[in-house]
Amino acid sequence: MGITVKTMSDLVAQGENAEILYWVGSAGSFDDRAKKITRSFVKIMNHAKVNFGVLGTEESASGDVAKRAGNEFLFQMQALMNIEILNSYNITRIVTTCPHDYNTLKNEYKDLGGVYEVLHHTEFISELIQDKRLILSDNLKGMKITYHDPCYLGRGNGIFNTPRELLKAMGVELVEMKRFKRTSFCCGAGGAQMFKEPEKGTQDININRTQEAMNTKAKTIATACAFCNTMITDGVKFLAEGSVDVLDIAELIVKSQNL
Repeated sequence: MGITVKTMSDLVAQGENAEILYWVGSAGSFDDRAKKITRSFVKIMNHAKVNFGVLGTEESASGDVAKRAGNEFLFQMQALMNIEILNSYNITRIVTTCPHDYNTLKNEYKDLGGVYEVLHHTEFISELIQDKRLILSDNLKGMKITYHDPCYLGRGNGIFNTPRELLKAMGVELVEMKRFKRTSFCCGAGGAQMFKEPEKGTQDININRTQEAMNTKAKTIATACAFCNTMITDGVKFLAEGSVDVLDIAELIVKSQNL
């Protein structure tokens, strides 16, 4: 199935108003694995007939990594540049598949003049279901799945139930890890740690977390963050490559709906 994506500049030129801006994020734009998550979410929006736009080449990094690494000056430079572009299109509603960008756009841009309603893609998909624009089937009924809470989505912003409700709506058997929701454990990518090796004397955090997921005996580990997906996929490769699938919730919905 083909996908349709328009840039905000295209929509303006055509005199159209976008319902939302889809903030793709750096991982979703450039990482080959994360691009699959991007395409899956776009397929869902196309299926639900959502009129959305992306910034395309006008989108830059949100500044999350710079801020977590301690470079406040670079963060503010990136944020102010993005805010200027967002405001030029009168953007009010943003949806992103990246919890890191979600947290930054929602909570940290407002102090710099960027005030937007920001939704994670699981929240937006849930909204589409409530509005009856998307009807989930239970084609994955009986599939044993465990869900990993992304730090910036769960503990950072209190979104625990929405991703789980989407999984249950597909009929899966959801089994929780020992540490979940408020007591969940990081995948190891946060705070710009994804881009460096672990300190000596510490076990790789992603191996620790992946082992917890595999202990549930689930055949699929569901994620809602490209960074988490990468870290846990690497963990599976290290522990038992090919034994468990690691899929974003958007990918599971596409699989369930045969989109």
